[in-house]
Amino acid sequence: MKTLIKLLVLIGVLAGVGAIGYKPAAKYWEERNRVQWDTALIVRGDITRYVNSTGSVRPVQSVSVGSVVSGPISELNVDFNDHVKKGDVLAKIDPRLILADVARDEATLATRKAELERIQAQLAQATNNLQRGKKLYAKSTGYLSEKEMDELVFEMKSLEAQLKVADAMILQAQASLENSRANLNYCEITAPVDGIVIDRKIDPGQTLAAAFQTPELFIVAPDLREKVHVFASVDEADIGLVQKAQAESRPVTFTVDAHPDEVFEGRIEQIRVSSIANQNVVTYPVVIATGNPDLKLLPGMTASISFEVDSTTDVMKIPNTALRFFPEDVKLVREADRHLIDGSTWKNNSDKEKEEEELPALEKAEKRKNRNKRHVWAVDGLHLKAVEIETGLSESGFTELKQGELSEGDALVIGRKVKK
Repeated sequence: MKTLIKLLVLIGVLAGVGAIGYKPAAKYWEERNRVQWDTALIVRGDITRYVNSTGSVRPVQSVSVGSVVSGPISELNVDFNDHVKKGDVLAKIDPRLILADVARDEATLATRKAELERIQAQLAQATNNLQRGKKLYAKSTGYLSEKEMDELVFEMKSLEAQLKVADAMILQAQASLENSRANLNYCEITAPVDGIVIDRKIDPGQTLAAAFQTPELFIVAPDLREKVHVFASVDEADIGLVQKAQAESRPVTFTVDAHPDEVFEGRIEQIRVSSIANQNVVTYPVVIATGNPDLKLLPGMTASISFEVDSTTDVMKIPNTALRFFPEDVKLVREADRHLIDGSTWKNNSDKEKEEEELPALEKAEKRKNRNKRHVWAVDGLHLKAVEIETGLSESGFTELKQGELSEGDALVIGRKVKK
């Protein structure tokens, strides 16, 4: 009996101890298994929006220097990267064949002139014969017959016609001689502009054949130190923002792989209306002008371009990681906000895009205007609560908070903490 009483007392004591320690133990266990969240703070600052693109560096102008005449290259005076002035002799073509053509045409012209003099002499003699015949015909009837008079008349007219032909032949010979002399001048390939030789496509001793098309010998880029162009391809979805940036004279910055630590600045010089379609992607060429005093930007370099299209100052900024966060478990969300994640409000992006494609134009435009209205999540005790906001400009790390019941320094959930 005493043993039973002792056992009951022991059980009672243990039950009391268990009742006293249950709540602290349960609270400890709850805290231990509670979901821990990573958060980021709302800050205040400036936001600048950019449109990024890629492009290539090109000279403002590339002047192709060719050859009109054929023949072997006898002299080559310039090489790659040489600076040339307008009129400098870049190369010479062996002129011997052209000199022979000049000599031939000079001889032909001299022959035509001599032929003209011969016809002029014959015409002068025929004129005198006709004048004497007219005097004899008028002095004595029957001294010269009408046939003989006709022969004198038509002989003079024939020589007058031959004189015109001789004049035309002289003009033809002079034209041929001028052509040969021009070809002789073309044996010297000269620079048409001041610039830098960025390409040389001939070697000494090479023979040019210009019979069917003009061969390209050099490419000269004028004013390469003063200005170069960067040609960018901008997606049609962003071209409106770039047009706005051009109207507001906003700057453009870019980098090249050759100088990765240096940022170059330019301005939008031209937005071309000629679109380029590639695999259903439509882009527009945008020409950016920039200085190049140190020749760091060489033709053909690839540029990573950022167009500044909009900016705002001294606004509250939400971390973009908070905008991307979305709770996966409905049990983690307070009951008042669970409708946002149960499928009635949020849908996957593919369904949204499909729905938008089926909407009329006015409804589609209105729906796109409301895209900036969304929710972010904050910790509310053991659960998460949704905060409705309206966003503005976005940059790489932050997005402008235009409307919403949030203040600077508020913490927003960006994900679960990883337990160590």
